[in-house]
Amino acid sequence: MTEARKEPWLGTPARTIEILQKYGFRFQKKFGQNFLIDPHVLEKIVRSAEIGPDDCVMEIGPGIGTLTQYLAYASREVYAVEIDRNLIPILEDTLSDWDNVTVINQDILTLDLNRFVEEHNGGKPVKVVANLPYYITTPILMELLEKKVPLESVTVMVQKEVAERMQASPGTKDYGALSLAVQYYTRPEIVAHVPPNCFMPRPNVGSAVIRLTGRSAEERVPVHDEKLMFRLIRASFAQRRKTLFNGLRNSSELDFSREQIEEAVKKCALPQSIRGEALELWQFAELADALSDLRESTEP
Repeated sequence: MTEARKEPWLGTPARTIEILQKYGFRFQKKFGQNFLIDPHVLEKIVRSAEIGPDDCVMEIGPGIGTLTQYLAYASREVYAVEIDRNLIPILEDTLSDWDNVTVINQDILTLDLNRFVEEHNGGKPVKVVANLPYYITTPILMELLEKKVPLESVTVMVQKEVAERMQASPGTKDYGALSLAVQYYTRPEIVAHVPPNCFMPRPNVGSAVIRLTGRSAEERVPVHDEKLMFRLIRASFAQRRKTLFNGLRNSSELDFSREQIEEAVKKCALPQSIRGEALELWQFAELADALSDLRESTEP
């Protein structure tokens, strides 16, 4: 952790405008750039992420370094991954006083994250913090979760509706494949709602900060074939109005016969008219196990 608090801080409209004008920076729609300009929100993110002096933090999309400064002040080390090369000279300027920050000009989706954590934190879990572009929130989160990157927590600013989907319950309109994936790997909790006027440029929708606390393998819902379970989940929500049975039977991702699906649904004591949106995570796991058992029993 850097000893002295550096001044002047970014994170206010005046300082942000000053930096943008100094470098003639133009926002690019393709990167979904919206910079935070509210110190209270920035402090809330760092507090919610429970960043401490021994932590190694990975920040996704540092922008001009606004949140990065707060993370650097609170942690041992920050690795900031930024895709936009036009922001690199700005980051070299705004973070020049912070010797515990490393900026990486790369697309987070092309970075070998497991290798990265091994090289930079000895394989021990890192804390991920980000103000994520709305258009790529789900791919980034699924990359972190499905690749089983060692994560202590993920604290991210996302579109309000996406945050609500992550912690949604069965039977609600927000419940879907994203809810189940996030809840399988983590414990999600919305920690703050953030209005559009906290950003530059101002987005058209509200945002929320959500903290995802990682579950260990022992804490997850037990299932024999994790990949099969998620294929079932995707098939169940591909056409929400269909019954679970018809969704599974018509899915191109699955190769089970009608009879196998019918038998598995019956074995799990599920009505044939039930929809996927009514099932809890453990029920999808149970269904995946039933289908796995049926497949094994029929294989020569």
